[in-house]
Amino acid sequence: MADGKDLATDGAADELEGTADVVKGRVRNAVGGATGKTSEQLKGKAEELGGKAKQAIGRMKQRNDPEPGVDGA
Repeated sequence: MADGKDLATDGAADELEGTADVVKGRVRNAVGGATGKTSEQLKGKAEELGGKAKQAIGRMKQRNDPEPGVDGA
């Protein structure tokens, strides 16, 4: 990798960021529902789905690392 991280480390970071996005999206969706703002609900759902995609990419990177814990530098 260009930044010197191994795929497992990079994947773990992606998965963590994805989890944060899922949580933020769920909160935004709930706030939109409570206030009656459909646009906020849709934005929250989109953020949640983006987070789930990022989690999946992170898991894929971790599974496909031939040497976890070894930097690519």
